[in-house]
Amino acid sequence: MFSKDIGIDLGTANILVHVRGKGIVIHEPSVVAIDVNTQKILAIGQEARDMIGRTPGNIRAIRPLNEGVIADFQITEEILKHFIRKVAGRGFRPRVMICVPSGITTVEKRAVIEAASLAGAKEVYLVTEPIAAAVGCGLDIAAPTGNMVVDIGGGTTDIAVISLGGEVTSESLRIGGSHIEEAIIRHVKRMYNLAIGDRTAEDIKIRIASAYPRADTTMEVRGRDLVTGLPANVEINSVDIHPALEEPILSIVDAIRGVLEITPPELAADIMNNGMSLTGGGALLDGMDRLIEEKTGVPVTLADDPLSCVVRGTGQLLDSIENMPSRGSTMASYTRSR
Repeated sequence: MFSKDIGIDLGTANILVHVRGKGIVIHEPSVVAIDVNTQKILAIGQEARDMIGRTPGNIRAIRPLNEGVIADFQITEEILKHFIRKVAGRGFRPRVMICVPSGITTVEKRAVIEAASLAGAKEVYLVTEPIAAAVGCGLDIAAPTGNMVVDIGGGTTDIAVISLGGEVTSESLRIGGSHIEEAIIRHVKRMYNLAIGDRTAEDIKIRIASAYPRADTTMEVRGRDLVTGLPANVEINSVDIHPALEEPILSIVDAIRGVLEITPPELAADIMNNGMSLTGGGALLDGMDRLIEEKTGVPVTLADDPLSCVVRGTGQLLDSIENMPSRGSTMASYTRSR
């Protein structure tokens, strides 16, 4: 009677929490600041993200989730515990649904289930990100019709063709928004002899980077000059940045083409009629939808609020949580653990 149902999008870059009947209540970066001497957690979420690149030697700001899976088990458990308690309160053991990449291994699934259980979940449900994203987009995944979803997250890109409630063909590529930022950091270092941090690279990606060539726009970037070692300002333009993005973006496009090539003909025809839905934070990169449409020949629709699409899907799935298939069901989209 007192339990709450919680949906969690456990992303590499952000963690979003949806409470059944309330909607999205938490949207925070998946960053933790810890004291390296005592291993004590000092901050979680936005407060910890503000510390990235600005901490003294004894404090480290880290991302415990890497490429969509748990890289640091104990800290991930603490993050889940923090957010579950924040939403449900102490003493309550809610049912929790967590989104995971479609290519996750059995060991990685077990790590997520165990972390959530130790964090206070009564029951843990896992749902693949393409399924949750498709539901969040408003697609009828139970219909005998092919729907294609491309979810570009911070650490992974999940591509799936969905029909009759399951994934017919899918691919989980361990490339996402963070890899685009790394490419920008390397490019600025090579072209301008300027060292920049992750947050600056993210600003460049949001403000002037584009997947598709566009009119020249400029931005002033501050960092450390690698020649003199002193702080420096450099003006960067979008035309210079564009070549740096080609490798990670074309890898995503090639993976989409690969999934389309192995899609059954009838479903391929449905996809040509319905188009594919683009979700996730990476979908917001300027020109991404246009580039994918040009390279594949399939119409592309950018979802409304692509960042929260996956967690909104968990919210809708939570409404029918009593009808969820149990472990061992032929519908491989869900995993349930008590």
